[in-house]
Amino acid sequence: MTISRNGQVSIPAETRARWNTRHVVVVDLGDRVVMRPLVDDPAGDLEGKYRGRGPNTDQTRRAARAADSARERTR
Repeated sequence: MTISRNGQVSIPAETRARWNTRHVVVVDLGDRVVMRPLVDDPAGDLEGKYRGRGPNTDQTRRAARAADSARERTR
């Protein structure tokens, strides 16, 4: 690929078609640059992605309250 004077590069048509997106994220890793497709709704794409991993909010609140109570008892 060639970089234009304005810093632009062209993504080949078959790659754009495979990615099926109009937006990309570019990450500078120091010795290389990574270009990844960005979905139209990034927040919506995360919905449910981490379901079932780690404690849920109710469990976390109970643990925080128990820790607070324990701290109060030791004062």
